[in-house]
Amino acid sequence: GGPGGDGEDANTLFLQVALQNGVLMRTEVDRVTGQLTDPRSRFLGTRPPRLFATPVRGQRSMLALSSRPWLGYSDQGRFSIMPLSYEPLDYAASFASDQCPEGFVAVAKGTLRILAVENVGEAFNQQVTRLRYTPRRLAIHPDFNTLVIAEADHGAIPLAEREDLKARLMDAEGEGAAQAVLEGVEFNEEAAALEEQYGAPRGQPGQWAACLRIVDPATLSTAFVTELDNNEGVTSMCIAHLTPSSGGAQEHMLVVGTAAGLKYYPNDCDAAYVRVYRILDNGRRLELLHKTQVEGGTVGAVAGFKGRLLAGCGPVLRLYELGKKKLLRKCEYKKLPHHIMSLHVQGSRIYVGDAQESVHMMKYKKAENALYIFADDTSPRYTSAVLPLDYDTLAVADKFGNLSVLRLPADVSAQVEEDPTGGKLASSTGRLNGAPHKLASICNFHVGDTITAMQRASLQPGGQEVIVYGTVMGAIGALYPFSSREDADFFTHLEMHLRQEHPPLCGRDHMAFRSAYWPVKDCVDGDLCAQFPSAPVAKQKTIAEELDRSTGEVLKKLEDIRNKIL
Repeated sequence: GGPGGDGEDANTLFLQVALQNGVLMRTEVDRVTGQLTDPRSRFLGTRPPRLFATPVRGQRSMLALSSRPWLGYSDQGRFSIMPLSYEPLDYAASFASDQCPEGFVAVAKGTLRILAVENVGEAFNQQVTRLRYTPRRLAIHPDFNTLVIAEADHGAIPLAEREDLKARLMDAEGEGAAQAVLEGVEFNEEAAALEEQYGAPRGQPGQWAACLRIVDPATLSTAFVTELDNNEGVTSMCIAHLTPSSGGAQEHMLVVGTAAGLKYYPNDCDAAYVRVYRILDNGRRLELLHKTQVEGGTVGAVAGFKGRLLAGCGPVLRLYELGKKKLLRKCEYKKLPHHIMSLHVQGSRIYVGDAQESVHMMKYKKAENALYIFADDTSPRYTSAVLPLDYDTLAVADKFGNLSVLRLPADVSAQVEEDPTGGKLASSTGRLNGAPHKLASICNFHVGDTITAMQRASLQPGGQEVIVYGTVMGAIGALYPFSSREDADFFTHLEMHLRQEHPPLCGRDHMAFRSAYWPVKDCVDGDLCAQFPSAPVAKQKTIAEELDRSTGEVLKKLEDIRNKIL
């Protein structure tokens, strides 16, 4: 038994039952009749869970040990069970001492450990490593799972020109310390602490410093770092599967788009380059293969395409082949509107995100060596992130805080794939100076913060895949796709009643906010639905009656959705 209600009476008795199949079941026990009601379950792991009582925040809580440890505790009157960021434990018992007032002693792999739980209530555990400059791009090697990070800062002094650091550390600790600084400020504790306190010295306007770093994700240690010369800043990066023009096996290579003397507003540079690096030593070292200067503008995006390389140079999309001394231009398309900021490839389709004109779907005609657009969007969107969801569907975020899901209609998609002209007719006949086909908007939602990155991911073993996004203000959110019409109808009606019965504190109309640029469509605000337990009890009952359910059933539905994501 123990605390664990969603706003229920604190004297309610609960029974936690661990099942042989790795599921934890929680039921409410009637103190008079002993009847079990309101069962709720959660899959914890592949091993049958073991349950132990332990205090957290002065309240009786529960430790569940399966293939990973879980902590069940009462948070603001609601029972929460969250995984602990620790290795699997075999046995545990509560433990208290002067040094550890709230903790537990555990056995793991034949060792005895005394543990305390920190940051209770936080959804994510984070580990931090120092970097030299501001991180701009991140890529994961598909075979070795190492992280490649591109860093760049405007107005920063490159490491080789940091005379202040070399002189100060030469006086303080001798030549060895100065050599350590030459390897990087982040590797010297004293130099890094001084920079965190006072800041790094500023360079001249128009001066850039950048580096490429390989990080081992298991230990967050730097395996390799190399500085970029020639006053270059990083504008794009990807790991592409390229085939040498002279023949030979395909291999994964790191492609980095850089710009010398990069300037914004207007977006311009002295020269733009595409650097190709060979990845060696099981993804732990980079070797520069060659550097190719390109015309047309900054390299806003790069992507691999059937053994070749696609590069967006300003408004021009080019197809390159890997040569021995530089990239060889094979094909280009010059009719894109403003500036290419994202490139994604699936099969034979190329999804091009424009800085001001949303997304264009393109194909490559091999027989004629030509690229053409076969579909585009009807609305202008200042895209900040694009994520392909399937062959016909894209999630698009813009810099004004909107998130939309665009889809090519199924009949149009089949028509494009079965085009007997090989795209010749589609590329020549357009509508209103646009593409012959248009993408349909199936979801619209105003997040209220500029989304900078989106990724499809499952946040727990066996969990459903969700769209995880990050914003410019540091928020992390998730979009969960409903798998049944019943769930979609339930949460749509719950949101509708909460808009009326539990309006926002500042009085702004909720629907007007979520429809700031486009009317909100087929997307439910989970943050608003999550406020149901904090509403007054009378309003909870009123809303539940409108939904033809009890308050407990509504709370259980909310908990089930939360458990499917985290």
